[in-house]
Amino acid sequence: MAVNRDPILKRCRYLGISPTVVGIDKTSKKHLNANTRKKVSEYGMQLKEKQKLKFIYGVLEKPFHHYFELASKMEGQAGNNLITVLESRLDNIAFRMGLALTRREARQLVTHGHFLVNGKKVDIPSYRVKAGDVVSLRDKSKSSTKFKDVVEQTNGRNTPLWLDINKEQFSAKVVRMPSIEDIDYEVAPHLIVELYSK
Repeated sequence: MAVNRDPILKRCRYLGISPTVVGIDKTSKKHLNANTRKKVSEYGMQLKEKQKLKFIYGVLEKPFHHYFELASKMEGQAGNNLITVLESRLDNIAFRMGLALTRREARQLVTHGHFLVNGKKVDIPSYRVKAGDVVSLRDKSKSSTKFKDVVEQTNGRNTPLWLDINKEQFSAKVVRMPSIEDIDYEVAPHLIVELYSK
């Protein structure tokens, strides 16, 4: 399996996003005005938006293109649908629930079989949840001090409106599918649509 080994803070600066988006608390003022000196071409802007989403969700090119094709076939705008598809991944839900410090860590925890979807063990990070699904920690994992420590560290994190999170039970119900209004970072998905439609 391919692994992305890019330095996270350096990548955040290049893409102009806050490290807190990927779950890192280090604040850096440099990332706010990244690459404002150079004039970026239209293709460059489109490519950067695609790289930004791939980096935030930890998705490589081939599965990302597959997600775009799925989003194009769904009703509504393809760019907004792409955000919905990426946000509904199981590793992202584990991160949003506050049970992992970063999406990379969430991916590893899902692979190790710590999570249940509707009471059944799922160890596929790219598993897509649907509205009404309940994601929870396995009973064995609930007593782990690791998860208790992580919950304490992520206590101040904003919880998305589309998830009904029960911190005591280490579970969350997907109330509705996420939309572009629910995300906590700036992105221009129409540029990704333009890039793929060339």
